[in-house]
Amino acid sequence: MTRLPEPLTLTAPHGEGSVLSYGAHAMSWAPEGHEPVLWVSSRAATETGRAIRGGVPVCFPWFGPGRTGEMTPAHGFARITEWHLDEQGQDDAGNAFASFSLTPQDVSEQLRESFPYEFSATLRMTVGSALCLDLRVTNTGDETFEIEEALHTYLSVGDATRVRVHGLDGVTYHDKVTGEQRTQSGDLTITGETDAVFAHRGEVRVLDPALGRTLVVSKEGSDSTVVWNPWQDKAVGMSDFADDEWQRMLCVEAGNVMGSPVRLAAGESHVLVQSIEVEPLAEDDAAPQG
Repeated sequence: MTRLPEPLTLTAPHGEGSVLSYGAHAMSWAPEGHEPVLWVSSRAATETGRAIRGGVPVCFPWFGPGRTGEMTPAHGFARITEWHLDEQGQDDAGNAFASFSLTPQDVSEQLRESFPYEFSATLRMTVGSALCLDLRVTNTGDETFEIEEALHTYLSVGDATRVRVHGLDGVTYHDKVTGEQRTQSGDLTITGETDAVFAHRGEVRVLDPALGRTLVVSKEGSDSTVVWNPWQDKAVGMSDFADDEWQRMLCVEAGNVMGSPVRLAAGESHVLVQSIEVEPLAEDDAAPQG
């Protein structure tokens, strides 16, 4: 293992962020005048060969242990592989961007055995007043394949126990903690270990009274929304997670996982997009519910 490369800083008039070529991993973003939006653990890995706890890991070509429950490494090989920086600059709106690419030739032979297909993946990160992550996967071979994918976004929150996730009311989900299928009622709150995969295509709003802001998470090309917080006991057992850090983070992830994989025939592409914006917390949203 070697030390991680230095992150690339992206600076625009209305926001700033950073991204690593290792994993095409977004490490930070803050719009002008706001606190950081992405969370990174104080104990996150600093060497290659390990996943980074925080920011936005790219989960591909499977999620978790895959649909068979047997795939390793967890969440696929994309987040622990060096990507190529193809382009960086400013777009017509003045936002800063960087684009990275990954092909099977970049992946170790051992890891490729678990996904023996020809593909190309590109990740474009754009920063300004909003953060946009655009993941495109193309089948460059002759054989049809299926993938799972997710933009495993770690959001920085003031107090996870006070956060409410709006936009999931009435949505069915798989509770990975209990193994049960459930239907969400009202806003989602964090009252214990949370690991839920929602069959959901829409926008969610993370209402954060401790920081006085709302994080608006929107997406395209995604049939799954994943919400995760390890809570106290699980955090204590994780070497790359300080014992009390669960209180200051919440994962809200755009993806296509479990029952919603992406099937790509030869020559086909799929694009997964997640955007985040910051809004002031409305006065009505600052009051406790119930």
